[in-house]
Amino acid sequence: MSVREWLANRTVGLFETETNPNYGKAPEERRGKEILDYGFVPLDKPVNHNSFEVVSWVKRLLRVNRAGHSGTLDPLVSGLLPIGLNYATRALSFLLLGEKEYIAVMKLHDDVDEGSVRNTINLFTGMIYQRPPVRSSVKRSLRVRRIYRLDVIEHDSRLYMLDAVVESGTYIRKLIYDMGEILGVGATMVDLRRVKVASYSEADGLVTLQDVWDASYDFYNSGNDEKLRRVVQPIERALRHLKPVVVKDSAVEALCNGSYLAVPGIARLDPTMNQNDFVAMYTLKGEIVAVGRATASYQQIEESQKGIAARVDRVIMKQGTYPKLWKAD
Repeated sequence: MSVREWLANRTVGLFETETNPNYGKAPEERRGKEILDYGFVPLDKPVNHNSFEVVSWVKRLLRVNRAGHSGTLDPLVSGLLPIGLNYATRALSFLLLGEKEYIAVMKLHDDVDEGSVRNTINLFTGMIYQRPPVRSSVKRSLRVRRIYRLDVIEHDSRLYMLDAVVESGTYIRKLIYDMGEILGVGATMVDLRRVKVASYSEADGLVTLQDVWDASYDFYNSGNDEKLRRVVQPIERALRHLKPVVVKDSAVEALCNGSYLAVPGIARLDPTMNQNDFVAMYTLKGEIVAVGRATASYQQIEESQKGIAARVDRVIMKQGTYPKLWKAD
């Protein structure tokens, strides 16, 4: 499903309008270096390499000016590492607003009956207190994190394979350690793989470093971007956890300059949007323009038909992509 089709399904019309085909381009229609400007690589990070290493390799292979990642993975952890390129790096921090899913293997240090293990695991769903481990990059202060789901996939003796859906910033290694303490026998995480970040999952397709090399070789040696389009996904596909707002062409450049989004500038809107929700603002072609906060709910906007709908926290789109259509004082 294209970004534009997804937006049509998620939003309802407020002020219907047409888009000028001379400006902008649908995410799926980007070609060549346009793919790199607003793309992200859903990398399957290999073990024994840290996140900064693989980002550096991807940056050099694809010859981009900027690259960054969302959510650091330890060297011994594999799985989805979203790597943003060029303008898409501006959107990476908003991936942290979505949930993350991991497949983990827990090893108990002594025998415990299965019922006790399952009961203990159930205690760790919902809101929990957690202190980051000693070897972490953040301050070791007590904090609250939500565990959305924690299921046993299978188990064999002292080994339990877990499916954990958690709030960003949750340490799975510490979660397993704490469960071992409750059980009284101790527990260690022996394997961990991340399979989902925000709205993008392993099922949507991951790529390897070899895939990135192949795509880069074809593109820079023959100009063929077929492999590049498979390796580099539109950043819009990683932002579907945010409430979408579709804006008119006339509002795009104003948003790129940091202006508030006024209600008359909206074409379509998510009917579930509430005040203070994080929102992603798109063009009528499906391009991400900016991310911000709703200053009014859908119901308030529909009833008033005027006022300010959202503020811009981060501009993603390059200025000048759409024409300036407002008049200076």
